[in-house]
Amino acid sequence: MAAKEKEKAKEKEQRESVLITVPAALSGQEEDIITKDEEAMAWKFLSLDEITILLEKDILGVQSTLEEFLNLKQRLTSLKEAAILDYYVSGFCWAKALEFTPVQLGGFLTLLNLLLENLETQHMPLEDNIQELGRTMAGIGQCNSEKSGGFEFFTVDQAKAIINYLKISIFQHYTLYEYLFHSPREELVIGDENVVELVKPADLPFPAPLEEGLPYDIYSRFIALVPGKEDAAKEIDGGIHPEEEVEAEPVKDPLVGYTIDDVQSVLGEITSEMISNIQSEINEKLQMQEETYSARIEKLKKV
Repeated sequence: MAAKEKEKAKEKEQRESVLITVPAALSGQEEDIITKDEEAMAWKFLSLDEITILLEKDILGVQSTLEEFLNLKQRLTSLKEAAILDYYVSGFCWAKALEFTPVQLGGFLTLLNLLLENLETQHMPLEDNIQELGRTMAGIGQCNSEKSGGFEFFTVDQAKAIINYLKISIFQHYTLYEYLFHSPREELVIGDENVVELVKPADLPFPAPLEEGLPYDIYSRFIALVPGKEDAAKEIDGGIHPEEEVEAEPVKDPLVGYTIDDVQSVLGEITSEMISNIQSEINEKLQMQEETYSARIEKLKKV
């Protein structure tokens, strides 16, 4: 054990000596490596290319793109999928409004996914999920923290804003999310299948069904007679063919035998009769008004 401790102490001294004597260019490479390790947490849910695509779209484009990324195929009929899509779309729009960088946007969506996965797959209680959030965001604002959660690309103010957002979003409605993921829901019947037995043909001693009682396509296909069959049925029964009926009773013009002068004379008589009736009504009304005015004038004279 003592030998192992001595070896570890030597390795530590060697690393410290290397860091002290390392050139500026190499120290910059180390910083890039550290930055890449920190940014790796940002791409655990969505990649940089997918974040870039989301930044170029409006709210409807973000919704449709996230729906495709999350493989949500029943958003319009599934309450669970609709809630999940709203959860991510709202979070993305909130972070975009605060002008998060692509790395910070990816990290925030990863954080949202982590909390939701804890609830959905592990059925984690609210207190445990809050503790998980604390462990994940540990080390923000500190340099080379041993308790780093991998989200050092956030500032302290951004971390406070994220915690406040999570408080009013998922944590405030935690019971509803638990019910959504872990409570079986009764399936509502929005359709019903009916088996209809067709009535026997009308040639048997059964009445034909009403047209109003069946869909039109079924009635026209199985019940209603085709025009050609109906004509054939009439011929078999000894009826008259429709063409023969037209020939037997031709349509007559009611104005046959009248000239233009006859029509004008009839119209003139009708017009004069109507005008005379109107004139008599007007004369009667004028006479009544004249009598009324005369009576008023007599009253004024007596006064």
